[in-house]
Amino acid sequence: MSTKVQRIDPRVLRTRLLIREAFIELLQELEVEKITVNRIAERATINRVTFYLHYKDIPDMIDKLAEEMINEIQAIFQEAPDPPGFTIQILLNMLEHIAENSNFYKVLLASKRIPVFTERLMKLIADFITIRMDKLEASSTVNLKVKKDITIWYGSSAIIGTIVFWLRNDLPYTPVFLAAQLAELLHLPKPE
Repeated sequence: MSTKVQRIDPRVLRTRLLIREAFIELLQELEVEKITVNRIAERATINRVTFYLHYKDIPDMIDKLAEEMINEIQAIFQEAPDPPGFTIQILLNMLEHIAENSNFYKVLLASKRIPVFTERLMKLIADFITIRMDKLEASSTVNLKVKKDITIWYGSSAIIGTIVFWLRNDLPYTPVFLAAQLAELLHLPKPE
C-alpha cells in the first residue's frame, strides 16, 4: 500500500504567501491592533472572502503563521545528525533559514515581537536542547556543574537573544560566522 503525500494547490500557497507578505508589510507600518482584514486583503490584492477561506480572523492567521515558522525550524532540527548535543551544523542551518526569511523574522521577532512567535521559538529550542542533553547524559558519564534546567534556560535564551540582535542590526555577520561564534560561546561540538 502506497501513501500519497497530500499536495497543496499552488494557488492556495500563493494566496497564503500574499497574505503573509501583506501582514508583514503592514506590521512594519502599524501596530498589530490597528491591522484589519480589509487592510491585509487590500495589500495582498485579494478580497476579504479569500482571506476568510484561509483564516478565521487575524489571531487565527497569526497562530497559523507561528505554527508554520515552528514547523520549518523543527524540520531543520529533525535533519540533525543523531549524536547528542546542539551542534554547530544545526545552528548554522537554523541561521541560514532565518537569513533567507529575514524580513519575516525581523518583523515578528526583532521589532514588533508578537509574543506567540518568540514563545514558540523559545520552547522549540528549549525542548530540542533538553532532548539532546538527555541523550548526552544517557550516553556518557557527563556530570553537569550547572543544574540542567538552568543550562536549558540559558542556552535557549542566549540563542534567541543573539538572533534578535542579529536581526535588529540587519544581519551584520554571515550565518556561518555567527554559528561559529555561538558554537564557541556555547561550547558546541563541531561537525566531524
